[in-house]
Amino acid sequence: MTEQQRTEQHRTETYEVVVIGGGAAGLSAALILGRARCSTLVIDAGEPRNAPAAHMQGYLSRDGMPPAEFLAAGREEIARYGVELVQDRAVDVTKGEDFAVTLANGDRTVHARRLVIATGLRDELPAVPGVAERFGRDVIHCPFCHGWEVRDRTFGVLASTPASVHQALLVTRWSKDVTLFLHTVTEDDLTDDDLRKLAAAGVAVIPGEVESLTTDADRLTGVRLTNGTTYARETVFVAPRPVPRNALFESLGAELTETPFGTYPKVEATGLTTVPGVWAAGNAIGFGEQVIHAASGGYRAATAIVADLMFGA
Repeated sequence: MTEQQRTEQHRTETYEVVVIGGGAAGLSAALILGRARCSTLVIDAGEPRNAPAAHMQGYLSRDGMPPAEFLAAGREEIARYGVELVQDRAVDVTKGEDFAVTLANGDRTVHARRLVIATGLRDELPAVPGVAERFGRDVIHCPFCHGWEVRDRTFGVLASTPASVHQALLVTRWSKDVTLFLHTVTEDDLTDDDLRKLAAAGVAVIPGEVESLTTDADRLTGVRLTNGTTYARETVFVAPRPVPRNALFESLGAELTETPFGTYPKVEATGLTTVPGVWAAGNAIGFGEQVIHAASGGYRAATAIVADLMFGA
């Protein structure tokens, strides 16, 4: 074999399945595929959505585990079954006789009979100084993920839309001292029913734009308005705007569905998209997919793919 042939063999490789995304959904799919003796490659860009969090909660038997430790364990598990993993980014996918996936480093294209796209989403946070810096610590978005850890503290809820009323009411399950900061929402944006429910739940409503969060000794201490007033708060809940990573779905011509929480590929129960041979899992299919849901979705996709490889076209 000539040096050019060896180079081409490295640059173009064929697998039964390529999994794009190395989070809980992608690794779970890869684990099942590996155990089913499918030649599988995982392409991991290393951008897990829960990276800012010190621990993940609510995953049975893994409650409180650091996300990075969880992913490291998953990588070790898939390696036992011969699954390959590359730290890279898939920048393009084309469909011909198979799927051709171009990697960001520019010198490698991999081919697959089937695809799992588990590229997740990113959270776009309110542009308030202190929010991004403290996100995942004492600035959080999901009470089911972190509510127990901050229970009975003084809560603030930073409104981004009138739907933030729902978040303010929900978090009263974990604290009875909750203040809703309207920020860019006006009192006129709230309905009489909103105000009645907030009052009944004991939620204080503060109009006015938030200027920044205040801290002391690396702890959140309060919420400062543009008028200079500061309200003491120990935890702030925000509602990030979810930004799905849809570029690969779009390049393949997958049908997308608009929801109140972003636009996602239309999928069947197993995660099969409208493009034959392409499955989606995890936050790639929805804002509310927690880690345990994502892992389950990856598992479902993998079992469907194995059946499709065996009995499909």
